[in-house]
Amino acid sequence: MRQLSLTLSLAFFLTAQALSVAADDTKPGQPGSAAAIERVACSLRPKTEEPSDPSSTSAIPHVEKFVAREHFKEDIASSAPVKISWLGATFARRFTDKVEDDAGGASLQTFVLSAAASDNDILAKLGQSHESRLADVWCALKQQPNGNGGPLETNAKPNVFYVRDIGGELGAVDVLWGGVGWEIGASPVGDKPRWPAGTRVFSR
Repeated sequence: MRQLSLTLSLAFFLTAQALSVAADDTKPGQPGSAAAIERVACSLRPKTEEPSDPSSTSAIPHVEKFVAREHFKEDIASSAPVKISWLGATFARRFTDKVEDDAGGASLQTFVLSAAASDNDILAKLGQSHESRLADVWCALKQQPNGNGGPLETNAKPNVFYVRDIGGELGAVDVLWGGVGWEIGASPVGDKPRWPAGTRVFSR
């Protein structure tokens, strides 16, 4: 009930916002309309049995540490674990040197913005559950390595995660399917409406 209430209040709040542009490293999508919610299960650890829910998957093998540089690389070859066609300079500078402790799996909540919004607006509505990890971003990408269907939008709309960078500062990491691969950008958290309607936001 709390999740439903949060979703409705987020949708209502965002309806009053005006359309604007996306972040530094993002190619903005076109405005959308509806707000929706669902949960996505991701795990860094192999499961002992096949998942019964198709949205739950063992995305990558168990590791003691998640080393961002080993995963986030520009590579659109057919053998690439995830096709990535572009990494933004801000993402490379702030996130590729990050190493995260393996915290096991995560259940990510997703929202589709009904109108444009700023990071601060979104974070205020999400509350304490707003943060994700780079491992969560990678886990979601592993479910859709070639831009196939899944939790991430693949229709030129951004997918946004709020992640702490190498210095511990919260940043917005955005993932967008560019046709031949994923485009991954990042930007500082700001107070100007820049995420267009149709943007999908992921949180814990």
